[in-house]
This record gives sequence, C-alpha cells and structure tokens, in this order.
Amino acid sequence: MKTIGRIALILLAALIALSAGCAGNDGKNGSNEYAVKDEKLREAVPAEGQERVFYEIFVGSFSDHDGDGTGDLRGIIDRMDYLNDGDPASGRSLGVQGLWLTPIFRSSSYHKYDVNDYYTVDPAFGTEEDLKELISLCHERGVYLILDLPINHTGKLNDWFSKFVVAHRSGDTANEYYDVYTWYDGAKEAAPAGRVFEKIAGTEHYYECNFSSDMPELNFDNELAKRLVLEVAEHYLDMGVDGFRFDAAKYVFFGDHKKSVDFWKWYMGELRSKKPDVYAVAEVWDGDGITDMYMETVNCFDFAISETSGLISEIAHKGDANRFTGYIEQYLNKVKSVRSEATITPFITNHDMDRAAGFLPVSGGFMQMAANLYILGPGTPFIYYGEELGVRGSRGGSNTDANRRLAMPWGDEDNVKDPAGASYDQSKRIESTALDQIADENSLYTYYKKLIMARSANPEIARGEYRALKLAGTKVGGFTSTLDGSTVVVLHNPSGSSQTIDLSALPVSVSELRAVIGMESAELNGSELKLGAQTSVILK
Repeated sequence: MKTIGRIALILLAALIALSAGCAGNDGKNGSNEYAVKDEKLREAVPAEGQERVFYEIFVGSFSDHDGDGTGDLRGIIDRMDYLNDGDPASGRSLGVQGLWLTPIFRSSSYHKYDVNDYYTVDPAFGTEEDLKELISLCHERGVYLILDLPINHTGKLNDWFSKFVVAHRSGDTANEYYDVYTWYDGAKEAAPAGRVFEKIAGTEHYYECNFSSDMPELNFDNELAKRLVLEVAEHYLDMGVDGFRFDAAKYVFFGDHKKSVDFWKWYMGELRSKKPDVYAVAEVWDGDGITDMYMETVNCFDFAISETSGLISEIAHKGDANRFTGYIEQYLNKVKSVRSEATITPFITNHDMDRAAGFLPVSGGFMQMAANLYILGPGTPFIYYGEELGVRGSRGGSNTDANRRLAMPWGDEDNVKDPAGASYDQSKRIESTALDQIADENSLYTYYKKLIMARSANPEIARGEYRALKLAGTKVGGFTSTLDGSTVVVLHNPSGSSQTIDLSALPVSVSELRAVIGMESAELNGSELKLGAQTSVILK
C-alpha cells in the first residue's frame, strides 16, 4: 500500500496556525489569535460543487497501484489520504474537496481523449469496480468526483465510427449511423473552409477530424449522435459520479458558437432533469466575450487569467492586486447577469499548458502569491496535480504535451512513470518529493494545505457577496465578501516590500486578524495593518 496519507508524519496538530507558509511567521501579530479552530473547520465543508477546491488528476501519471508504471484508479484510491482524509480538522491531507479525472475510458492513446468505448474503463487504469470504489470513497469523505467527458470527437476505433464507415462504404444511406459523424462528399462538393477532413478509404467521402485523423467528429445535427452521448453521461450519473468536465466544448459545431451553445443548453437541460445538482464545467478556450455565451448554460474555465501571460501570473510578479480584484468583481458580476447560478472557475494551468512553477518560481514566492490570488477568492479553483509541490514541465523544443503530464514525484515505492513521448530534462525537475514536502512545515505542499484550510474556515470567501476594494496609492488590493451577515476582508500584497494600510478607510470595520499566509508576517494594531511582502491576510 503506497498511501503517504497513512504514514505517521510530523504535521500540523489539531489546532492549525495559519501563519506564513514559507518564510515563517514569528506569531507576534498583536494580541489576535487567528488559529483555525476544529469546530469551525468541521462546519465549513462546502455544500455545493461550485464552492469547492478541485484537483485535476492526469490519471496515467498520478499513482501506480499495480506496478506496471502507469497510473490507475487504485493508485488514486491509495492516495486519498493525501488528497482528503475525510477530516477537515486533521491537518493531515491537502484538503481538496473535488477531483477531476482526465478521461478513463478505453482508448488507443496514453491521454485517452480519443475514446473507443465510453462504457469501459481502460484496462490500463483498472475496472468499473475500481471506479465504483473510488466514487464511494470520495463520497464518504465529502469529495466530489467528476469525469472528463470528450464528446466532440471519438476515437477512430470506436464502434460508432466503424458502423459509420461501413455505411459509407456500402452506400447504405438508410443506416442509422450514416450521419452520426460529420462528413462531405468530395465528388460533389468542396471541403468546408477552415476545417480538416480525412478520406474514408474506398469512397469519395471525407470525415471531419480537426484535432487529429484519429479523432473523428460527431454530428450533433443528428439525433442518434445526441442520444448516444447523452446516454453515456446518464450511465455515469447512475453510477454515482457528481458531474463532468466537458472537453473542447466550443467545437461541437466548429466555428458556430450559436449552434454549439444551443447544443449545450439541450445537453445540460437533459442532465439537470436527471440530476438537478449535476456539477459541470466546460473547456471553452477563448476570451471572456466568447466564454460568456456558454455561461448561459454551463460554467467555464477562466482562461483569461491562466498561463504565463494571464492576469494571475502578471499580478503575482509584483503587480497591482487592485487590477486582479477589480477584474474578478467585474467578471463575476458579468457571468451572474448571464445566469444567476453561474460562477467563475479560476486556475493557473492544466494538462494542456506548461507547468506553473516554470514561470512562477517557488523560491521567489511568486507561486505562493499566485496561489493566494486564485484560491483565496470566489468560484471554483482548480489545482493541477503536482502544482502543490512545484512540479515543473513544459513542451519545450520537443513540442510534446507529454512533458506537461509528467509522473507525480511521490518519493516512496510508487512506480508511476512519465507518459510515452516525455523528454523533459531531468536536471530541470524538482528534487523534493511529496514525502519530503509533507514532512516539511515550510514546504509548498504545507503552504497549499494551509491555504485551502484558510478558505474552508472562512466560507464567506467562496460563498459570499464579492466587492472589490479600491485602495489608492498601493499595490495592495483586496475585497470584502459577505455571507449571512458575516463579512471578511481579504488583502493581498504582491509587491516586493512591506506595506502599511489604514483600515479605517475600508467600508467595513475590522477587529480580528483571522489568517496570514505568505512570505512574510502581518501585524494588526487598531486600524493599522502592516502587511509583509508577497503575503495575504484574512480579516474579520
């Protein structure tokens, strides 16, 4: 059994002092005690999916149970004590409240986004019984489990596509699978502009495959195609999953956002009729103006603030936090005007992006500040596996996404290996492991754990009414968040120097320093707050 969570380690005691996570905090923050009490943590488990901190797992690279080098579902089961031990007050786990698994279905590739059989767990990852056990374990611990569901395209070896090809080769236009995928007749018409097609051998017909010739695209003008993908989702909802992450959501009608949005309105309507509280988040990799269209029916990842060029990285590199909080208020209000139940879904990177620690150096506190910005805020933050350890990886000169999906460095007997095609230089990788960082009170892992606990212990942050503060003449920025009459103030100092803030100018009065997390300390004296560089506070 390779469960780090079950190893006896010197960690945080029942009373978790949320002091500075890396440089340390001397504890001399006035007379205020801002430790998070057990009973407060126990009350703070989110009720809804979109109030949680999620953790993306690239399954094949996470944890290997059977020793074949490939991550699997039982590997995730083994690591549940690392992810969430079921006791938010224990301080012995990372404390994430939701898991997103990249595709687990039978597929020809290592990444599994080319699904050959949606109803079978890929044998490399385990069995349906393993999935059911993981679902049960998650629910026992109050954790949501969502599956990555790529339905814009299937694998080329999918039985649906085989039937489609047979129908075209035989000229059987009455076959119900004849129009299940998008295609055109090369003998009669030109290829639609801006799209990619591949010839069906033995015919003059061409099927659409914008991502790869191994990924034929379904035709959602066809009722059978719609029914097929709906039945897949319903099958896994019946099994007990809490929802889905939808891959390539804007491409279901390539280049036609209106038709794509209409499809998702129909699809989500059907899923909500079956499970009213189904959790869903869509990949609409585009600017906010396009994403807003899809927000009418489903929450979408906020790509505008992600990656090296995004707002999180910009502000974390000693930028003006007022720009970040102002954007969050504006965009949160925008999406709620589109759909009252909508919220934002912030993240720094995912499996399609270079690793965050490569452009947000941990040693300089930039990774820590970035984490503060997006986790200590509203919406549903998503952490990419290994982010909490500072794992690095980038496409680089090899130009392969495998370098962004490297093996999790557990530091024990786990045999999980890098995915096929990975070539990331060993000298660029972190030397510390999860085992090392769990035992280190000053590690990035411990920092992330404290950060998640701080968010959970102050539910106003995730669930309250958000109002950005406008602090003039300083890069310190923040917001108030009010829930059921209780208000907290969160302030971020991403600058390279300590700042003194006059809190009497705030629209609410502050009397308690609830939490300090960052590279330096903070001190509250009456209405004066001295806030260290690259440090955030929660005030009550």
